[in-house]
Amino acid sequence: MWIYILIAILVVIFVYVFILYNSLVRLNNMVKEAFSTMDVYLKKRWDLVPNIVEVVKGYATHENNTLQEIARLRSGSYENMSYEDKLKTNEKIAKDIASIMVVAENYPELKSNQNFQELSEQLIKVEEDIANARKYYNGVIKMFNNQVEMFPNNIFATMFGYRPKNMFEAEKEARDSVEVDFNKE
Repeated sequence: MWIYILIAILVVIFVYVFILYNSLVRLNNMVKEAFSTMDVYLKKRWDLVPNIVEVVKGYATHENNTLQEIARLRSGSYENMSYEDKLKTNEKIAKDIASIMVVAENYPELKSNQNFQELSEQLIKVEEDIANARKYYNGVIKMFNNQVEMFPNNIFATMFGYRPKNMFEAEKEARDSVEVDFNKE
């Protein structure tokens, strides 16, 4: 009688592990797909940036530091970058793009330039797409991490080599509250 109970327990454990493993594989593939989606938009921005820089160069020659920093960040091959490098480099580029857009505010002739307007519109669209892809990516990472970290899944997930993954997070500067003072002149 005990042998049947032991066999039943082993079968239940085997079925549980089988289902868990397949679930981990499915979620891991979703993470890869979510990153790939975000990566497409990051690459679009990567390719759009030199065009914006070239248009701005003609108007804002004294803003060379920002333009040189963007050129330096883009000096490597995007395809050869690691997952982490892509995220870090694109975050730095996003900051520099924000600086360029602020610079553009100081140059009315640049703001009215047709090429700059078109590139700005494309950049705004790409930034919206990146934001949406990041939300999706973080949602998938949350599901994956829940599966990997919850007991008893965490025991088997560790045995299968699955570890929690990092979510995309905003830089510290982006999280700081913005101070608005209407009394300043």
